[in-house]
Amino acid sequence: MRVVITGAAGFIGSRFVEVLLDEARRLDYDDIVLLDALTYSGRMVNLATVMTDPRVTFVEASINDAAVTDELLHGAHAVVHFAAESHVDNSIDSARVFFETNVLGTQQLLDSARRGGVQRFVHVSTDEVYGSIAEGSWNEEHVLEPNSPYSSSKAGSDLAALAYHRTFGLAVMVTRCSNNYGPRQFPEKVLPLFVTNLVDGKMVPLYGDGLNVREWLHVDDHCRALMLVLEHGRPGEIYNIGGETELTNKELTQRLLKLCGRDDSMVAHVPDRLGHDRRYSIDWSKIRRELGYEPRVDFDGGLESTVAWYQDHEDWWRPLKDRQP
Repeated sequence: MRVVITGAAGFIGSRFVEVLLDEARRLDYDDIVLLDALTYSGRMVNLATVMTDPRVTFVEASINDAAVTDELLHGAHAVVHFAAESHVDNSIDSARVFFETNVLGTQQLLDSARRGGVQRFVHVSTDEVYGSIAEGSWNEEHVLEPNSPYSSSKAGSDLAALAYHRTFGLAVMVTRCSNNYGPRQFPEKVLPLFVTNLVDGKMVPLYGDGLNVREWLHVDDHCRALMLVLEHGRPGEIYNIGGETELTNKELTQRLLKLCGRDDSMVAHVPDRLGHDRRYSIDWSKIRRELGYEPRVDFDGGLESTVAWYQDHEDWWRPLKDRQP
């Protein structure tokens, strides 16, 4: 059977491919198609561990290309859809591409999946679609209140995916995860940005008062949860995926400073960004109850190993940092 993974050369997508290959024989997936447009954050080096596998085929193309998506999804058993523009700051500077990729691109995939007879469609989204919550945690029934162009484009793609289930009966499952961390994350995101800056003796930018709260999830736990949804998730359902660790950005910064052997003199307090949500927190009891999901990666150990990965893999991130303004 064929499974198509979009955004496969990105941070989470590439790790998911590795996890999927470990289970592919059991799931009878012998045709694994990786689709990625290789924009600035998608990199073939991220797929180095999988491209020698005879079951794997890579296709460089946009999810907005109907001819490509119709061909690849025709007769496919499943789609796991990661492809997205994802950086909030970039969405503030240039919103149009976020809606073109995240909303229209998802709609194109859904149309191709419907026409092609796809039996399972996992749409990977984010907790940012819920907006900001002062206390408590969002469950899957919470109203969507996105506050940035990025999160509003992801909310639009979520609604499109669910509409295709309700209108056409497409077996769509939507997942919404908390902030991911781990190896191979593009260095515009806060954790790799801070670590790589500190390796180079550069200041790290802390927005506002640093008290914005995020919930952290190791990419390996996220991928394990997605495998559960792919195999056992109920069509038409939404599954929150969390990691049990909430930290203010200031607390995260202090941990990174310690792991990198630096002090507060390396912190630059910068004006808060537009649309900066104050707190994210998700209730993920549904996926625990229905699918047996439990995070396995202890945050302190996961953070330490992630920092060590960036310290040991300058050859991976330095070319990306060198070309940034």
